[in-house]
Amino acid sequence: MSSVSFQKVCKRYSGEKRNSVNDFNLEVNDGEFLVLVGPSGCGKSTLLRMLAGLEEISSGEIHIGSRLINYVSPKDRDIAMVFQNYALYPHMSVYENIAFGLRLRKMAKSEIHERVTRAAKILEIEAHLQKKPKAMSGGQRQRVALGRAIVREPDVFLFDEPLSNLDAKLRVQMREEIGKLYRRLKATMIYVTHDQVEAMTMGTRIVVMKDGNILQVATPEELYTKPANLFVAGFIGSPPMNVLRGKFIATGSGGYFETKASRLVVPAEKAKPLIDGKFHDKEVVLGVRAENIVYRSDELAGEAFADTQLQVQVEMKELLGSDVYLYVRNKEHKLVVRVDPRTRFEEGQSIRIGLDMELVHFFDPQTEGRLC
Repeated sequence: MSSVSFQKVCKRYSGEKRNSVNDFNLEVNDGEFLVLVGPSGCGKSTLLRMLAGLEEISSGEIHIGSRLINYVSPKDRDIAMVFQNYALYPHMSVYENIAFGLRLRKMAKSEIHERVTRAAKILEIEAHLQKKPKAMSGGQRQRVALGRAIVREPDVFLFDEPLSNLDAKLRVQMREEIGKLYRRLKATMIYVTHDQVEAMTMGTRIVVMKDGNILQVATPEELYTKPANLFVAGFIGSPPMNVLRGKFIATGSGGYFETKASRLVVPAEKAKPLIDGKFHDKEVVLGVRAENIVYRSDELAGEAFADTQLQVQVEMKELLGSDVYLYVRNKEHKLVVRVDPRTRFEEGQSIRIGLDMELVHFFDPQTEGRLC
């Protein structure tokens, strides 16, 4: 196991006007499960391929442990990579696929056999070792690809969107399998995905990327509860954070968030950073998660949310098992609200909702950075 260090790493492809990866600096700790997440084209797979030696680095340095690997051949970097398309040899058995890399190293047959059988036991594919890949399901083939990585006992495991070709049920299952593998091996793992659910459920730390740049590096909990900017707030979480645009009006120690049709009381603790930042009578963006908006029937709509209510109309109801989301709107805003699944709503129904203003976020509309 080893740490990984990216120091001012850039990548620009020939003929391109801008970098695919721009001034990337990151320290990956020994034994950490780090996830790179972001939309397609943000540079996350390019980073992984530069670390693996499959892409040249335009500038900067990459270290594995104390070793500079910029000019080290891929086969000598002591990494193992798992691809989304499995990359198995169809004419070889599962055993031969897993053992292939070890044979290239001219390892003793007894050592190869021991490593292959040990990996097969970990991944629960012992009964399939003599099968060809075509006789196996997608999930089983991905286990074979994992087995091929495990037997190499590398310093670093790299995963390039390994679950994107699987159906929804298998993706959940394989997320659990990879999590078990990480806890068992305690190895350094770097995982690339565009799926924020994968990132949030698997990573010990997550890097959110956009346009070749790091926007935030944090634990899953911190990303969700303290997004650094509007992009992270909208990208992390399902459904995305609701966004309302308006003005902040300071009143002594507290204030109001005003739009053309509504005025919501901002408590003193939440208002203080806005007052200190001189945002009185300035445009701000309010962000609120679906679970922090509360539906109140007429008889319950009173005092608790009297100063933080919005009148909205139900457009659509989405049932997701134990969660139900209402898509609502008024003349100014569209919002998503999580509600009790036992509550009945009709399309077009007018309801009142209350925002928990202790749990909202404020962002600067110019920089898009989080204010509080």
